[in-house]
Amino acid sequence: MFAFVLRRLLQAVIVMVTVAFIAFMLFQYVGDPVVFLLGQDAKPDQIAQLRSDLGLDQPFFVQFWHFLVNAAQGEFGLSLRQGAKVSRLIGERFPATLELALVAAFLAVAVGIPMGVYAALRRGTKLSQAFMAFSLLGVSLPPFLVGILLILVFAVLLGWLPSFGRGDTVKIGWWTTGLLTRDGWLHIVLPAIALAVFQLTLIMRLVRAEMLEVLRTDYIKFARARGIPDRAIHFGHALKNTLVPVMTIIGLQLGTLIAFSIITETVFQWPGMGLLFIQAVTFADIPVMAAYLCLIALIFVVINLVVDMLYFQVDPRLRTTGAAKGH
Repeated sequence: MFAFVLRRLLQAVIVMVTVAFIAFMLFQYVGDPVVFLLGQDAKPDQIAQLRSDLGLDQPFFVQFWHFLVNAAQGEFGLSLRQGAKVSRLIGERFPATLELALVAAFLAVAVGIPMGVYAALRRGTKLSQAFMAFSLLGVSLPPFLVGILLILVFAVLLGWLPSFGRGDTVKIGWWTTGLLTRDGWLHIVLPAIALAVFQLTLIMRLVRAEMLEVLRTDYIKFARARGIPDRAIHFGHALKNTLVPVMTIIGLQLGTLIAFSIITETVFQWPGMGLLFIQAVTFADIPVMAAYLCLIALIFVVINLVVDMLYFQVDPRLRTTGAAKGH
């Protein structure tokens, strides 16, 4: 187990250094931060002084080393657009994005797994066919179109739910949450559904395919021959083994929800990191773009590491393989 974790940690460090290098290259080839800060009418001595203060007059690898050290401490400088520390901007927006991603992930798992199990066990029924048609529609429609349709139906035509913003929030230390207020729940419903639709249908189709594969295995046939009830076979044996590979996909989808919430946050004007990133791209705010890129990479690396460790514990074949290699 220790060797497995150490190997994954080394891979994670390599990935983060690579991503940090890509983010650092943004400062080199996407505009000049000195020009953004001082403007086009700045005097040469002012430009030279600011370059010296920012360390831009130093060699390339020295600048990259300083960038790595600062990034490890969560510091990415000042936003060129807002003039505030990037770490503070990210800290203010991250709770909203994480909250939206967690609610969307819960919806996707809580609805997708039962739908996938039903579609596998009740093939040919009308409800199963309806689930498959819905899954095809959910995979095909882009998130922004799903969001616009939800706004049209539930906010404009019916007037049941708000169409933008986060609603009332409660501050707990430095963390803010809207899940403790009724208005916050009303505001998160539509963006969470829009963000969860694609993940829900993906999980449903994956669970259905894995469930059908498991039901064809020899040990399931042997269990039927022994007279074990179908309920025990389906939920005590088949579903348990179905969720082993599905667990990896669910873990990675959480990172995907955080990373690709950009479109959903833009449609619903949700004050999260995705909307902040879109604004940074519009104004070429390089420090914010670099910080967002590094943070998303870190989230994926951490989630991937946790999922690998859980998979290692759940799947005995990995432990057996690891022990065989050790001997």
